[in-house]
Amino acid sequence: MTWETLVALSGLFLTAFGAATILPFQSEVVLGAMLLAKTAPTWILFAIASLGNTLGSVVNYALGRWAAHFEGHRWFPASKRHMTNTRRFYARWGVWSLLLSWAPFADPLTVVAGVMRTPFWLFLILVAIAKSGRYAVMIWLFDQVT
Repeated sequence: MTWETLVALSGLFLTAFGAATILPFQSEVVLGAMLLAKTAPTWILFAIASLGNTLGSVVNYALGRWAAHFEGHRWFPASKRHMTNTRRFYARWGVWSLLLSWAPFADPLTVVAGVMRTPFWLFLILVAIAKSGRYAVMIWLFDQVT
């Protein structure tokens, strides 16, 4: 593998990682460009994007666990009412809502999972399925179009 390929794969990882956080990254565009350029075998691109995106969600989970300690402080970013509504939603839909974590609007669910103290192993399995599933579908669609 060349130095340029390693740099490109690192960029894919960082973009996928960032896309799972509140940062406005678009990993799908990077993955699509790398698929077009045939930068690396498809399975490597899939694995790196999935790993980066899942690990980005792990950071969100950790932030949720950490931030929950500060709930109730005046400077806490969510109001008591907002946290109550969030807990009610999560109590209703539970950990299965993490299967939606593939969607760009659903990244906050991974923070909520941390706040709600979802068992980490369960969080990791559900999020990995969701994130990897998104990239698998994207790659499949890409193959259909190209």
